[in-house]
Amino acid sequence: MPSRRNFMADSAGAAALAAAAAGARTTGAASPHGAANAATNANAGSPRITIREVTAHHVYINERSEGLYAAPEFTSDTDPRRWHYGGPFEQLPSAVIAIIKTDQGVTGFGMGAGGGAAVEIIHGHLRHLLMGANPLQVERLWDQLYSSALFYGRRGVFAMALSAVDNALWDIAGKHAGKTVHQLLGGSVEDRIELYQTGGDIAAGRAQGIRNFKLGLFIGPQTSPAHMEAAIASVLRARETMGPAGNLMTDCVSRTGTVEWAVRFAERVRDARLYFMEELLSPDDVFGYVELVRRIGGAGPGWTRVAHGEHEYTHHGFKVLTRLAAAEVLQPDITWCGGLTAARRIAHLVEAAGLELIPHRGGSLWGLPIALTAPSCTMAESFPAGSALLDAMRPRVQNGLCLAPTGAGFGTALTEEMVLEHRLER
Repeated sequence: MPSRRNFMADSAGAAALAAAAAGARTTGAASPHGAANAATNANAGSPRITIREVTAHHVYINERSEGLYAAPEFTSDTDPRRWHYGGPFEQLPSAVIAIIKTDQGVTGFGMGAGGGAAVEIIHGHLRHLLMGANPLQVERLWDQLYSSALFYGRRGVFAMALSAVDNALWDIAGKHAGKTVHQLLGGSVEDRIELYQTGGDIAAGRAQGIRNFKLGLFIGPQTSPAHMEAAIASVLRARETMGPAGNLMTDCVSRTGTVEWAVRFAERVRDARLYFMEELLSPDDVFGYVELVRRIGGAGPGWTRVAHGEHEYTHHGFKVLTRLAAAEVLQPDITWCGGLTAARRIAHLVEAAGLELIPHRGGSLWGLPIALTAPSCTMAESFPAGSALLDAMRPRVQNGLCLAPTGAGFGTALTEEMVLEHRLER
């Protein structure tokens, strides 16, 4: 398996990995009494700090937020748009920002999703478990918050709401300690990681020093033959534009894919030498993914790697994927999967299984701490532009590399005023 670095080959790397693992459960399972807590340890000896205010806001991200609450108009029962309509609570367009303030004047910001539904969960439920608590007990709070919703939450919108508050707690922990979040995780051997660009113009990206690219295809079994041929041609053309160097990936964003359809598609694009093929099936088709690993991935002919996990939640969901070998590249999104606490536990599972961890939007300031510290992570996905709010959550990029932030916490430029200015009203 390719690796950006071999942590276990030298003492510095081994020490970093051990520090990053501090506080993680040896099995990745949540425990109400947990082991060492990286955030708490970093602030050991400090006066007690408590949470005094918790708020959350559904925010405008970019043009995808336009008309989010408007009712769609479909032309028929078979209108192709029916397969892609996600409603007002679909991840990135429904982004929320949680703001948590402490009695010591430290404010944490955390990105999640779920729109107005997630805001209601935070205000009506999670806030009651956070007020007056010590924000540095991040993992203990995560276990309590998650457990409190076992009978209605666990996945989906609840996990996206949990992500927002968990990330805000880690932001507080870093700011309180005067450290970046990735330093709280044990730091990293390198202070930068190679970028891969999702979408956009490949030639323009190469001119900026980017070597790796992913194409969003939005195809599935219901795709018309003409559209399918165009998608295949675009993949082969992309490899021609790139030349032999660099990694090329595809993302079908498929809700309805089948194994047989995916295998046929993979056969058609073999000449593009894809590094991975993402989301060929529904995230619920776990056993279908197991079969794909055997039929197109490394357990079989090795045409490509099978990637998914962007729409999976918490380490409990990823435990199923890793134990069944239902993917070779796992892609948790730190703002959806349950936050950084869940992502650390997921990273432990993935590394222990000998698989690759490449977080979805790992090139955002939320995903970068895991991307920088996971031994198997080779690339960080580009983070879309489109608004001042998104720009405030982007790291510096230089010659195709994402640079680690230097500011305490996640290193964002978010302010409460900026969040309020970008509130999305229903």
